Amino acid sequence: MTIRVRLFAIQRELVGAREVTLDLADDADVTAAWNALVAIHPVLAPGRESVRYARNGAYAEPSTALADGDELAIIPPVSGGSSLPDAGSPGAAPSGTSMARGSRILEIRGDPFGATILGELTARLATPGDGAAVGFLGRTRSTPGTPAPGQEIEASRHAGRTVDSLEYEAHESMALSVLAQIADEVSARFGVDRIAIVHRIGDVPLGDISVAIVAVAPHRDAAFDAARYAIDETKARAPIWKAERFADGHVWIGQPARTSALTEDERLAGPGEEGV
Repeated sequence: MTIRVRLFAIQRELVGAREVTLDLADDADVTAAWNALVAIHPVLAPGRESVRYARNGAYAEPSTALADGDELAIIPPVSGGSSLPDAGSPGAAPSGTSMARGSRILEIRGDPFGATILGELTARLATPGDGAAVGFLGRTRSTPGTPAPGQEIEASRHAGRTVDSLEYEAHESMALSVLAQIADEVSARFGVDRIAIVHRIGDVPLGDISVAIVAVAPHRDAAFDAARYAIDETKARAPIWKAERFADGHVWIGQPARTSALTEDERLAGPGEEGV
């Protein structure tokens, strides 16, 4: 079989390419594809423990069987990440950079947006029966975050410096699929069906907004819970990567992606804090 491997962020830079074509045995699985990729590009080998995989736009286990024509994405640590155990998560990836179903707004935007986006999203979502609209804005900041695994030496070069700007990269169609799964979970857990998640990609200057969340509901408790859940899960699971840029280099930020929702006990225990 022949498959297409897509590379992002750290792995893309190490290989110097966004895609690699692999010829594999007919019974090959994800692990076999990784081994074949590392045989061609040994520089990737140290990243094995921190990468995750996605087959045709959905997170996949290393034992997942592949088929001729598949797309296998190598998912490096994401911008908000989680060190909690991961598990496979189903879902098909839509195309494009936005998704609308009923009263959801899920978008990956290349153009900047300001704080007024909260009012704009609320106006698009709210109904006369809604008494609460909770919004969250993530702003880029000058203080460095936690470097992704493998970026520690590069981060040490910039120790004590402030960040000049940030750059976000995404597997856009898969990111929208993950956002749709998160919206499903918000509905099931909190009864909130009107939710917006909008994330920037590209260059984002300091102080600009990189992510906006709005949850609209009849009562405030559900809206607060839904908004918090949406941002925490987006940061931990969506294939979106962040690089902190300095005058003479950059550092990729984050932790290995979590590939499924937290259990209720894990959620109540609280995720670790990480900047946007």
